[in-house]
Amino acid sequence: MTRRSWIASASAASLAASREPAFTFVHVTDLHIQPELRAAERCRACFSAINRERPDFVIAGGDLVFDALAVPRRRARLLFDLYRETARRIEAPLHNVLGNHDVFGLYERSGVLPSEEDYGKKMYEDRIGRRYYSFDFQGWRFIILDSIGLTPDRLYIGAVDPGQLEWLRAVLAAAGKSRPVVVVTHVPLSTGVLQWMMPKHDPRRIVVQNASDVLELLHQYNVKAVLQGHTHVCEKIDYRGCQYVTSGSVCGESWRGPKWGVHPEGFGLLRVQGETLTWTYRTYAS
Repeated sequence: MTRRSWIASASAASLAASREPAFTFVHVTDLHIQPELRAAERCRACFSAINRERPDFVIAGGDLVFDALAVPRRRARLLFDLYRETARRIEAPLHNVLGNHDVFGLYERSGVLPSEEDYGKKMYEDRIGRRYYSFDFQGWRFIILDSIGLTPDRLYIGAVDPGQLEWLRAVLAAAGKSRPVVVVTHVPLSTGVLQWMMPKHDPRRIVVQNASDVLELLHQYNVKAVLQGHTHVCEKIDYRGCQYVTSGSVCGESWRGPKWGVHPEGFGLLRVQGETLTWTYRTYAS
């Protein structure tokens, strides 16, 4: 190949790459919005920073409120209303994910009975939307999971229920083997911080307990990334062609500075070019 033909070939490849679909989106997680601790004000600051990035859409990765688990109905409704009102500041289309703190009345001290109509995940569904679903954007499929399992003794664990697993199987099959896929979960499917959080935390509540079942299914398809929350850390694991990304948190150490003093408050900014996905972490002035 001559120098001239090499330059022409490289230029053609560059032009082809520039014509590939390109878009950006934000993964923002663990907002923990509440009337106290200037949380709503700081969420608004975060949303302003997100708007400046001009993403095509935003995924809010769970724990939208703090905390619906242990409070009476009036307080839980106030929290969800505050989130909805504040989230209107986000200018791009918004897709929400269910987190453990978004489950209403699970703890007995809430005074809520399991027989009440909006108990558990029902209040989230009524006020925010579906627990799990998928959507497509520029040839990519995005799959939102409900990773919160509820136990008979009224606790939560990380789990993807059998019915949802069958739904996931069907959604992936419909996407086909070649379509690029992003999966979003609140509780991680894969994380390197489990050992750092033990023994203070029950490991069943840190990672999805049946993650191996989910991962075995995901690895059969063109899954480019799994976006996660819950731990409030900034983390990226590359394994078998998939990025497992935990995008820190909006609230840091529950609105008391960076998580563990080292993971600052912020959000994930993701850029897609062709089939390449790149994640960077953005902080904001809280």
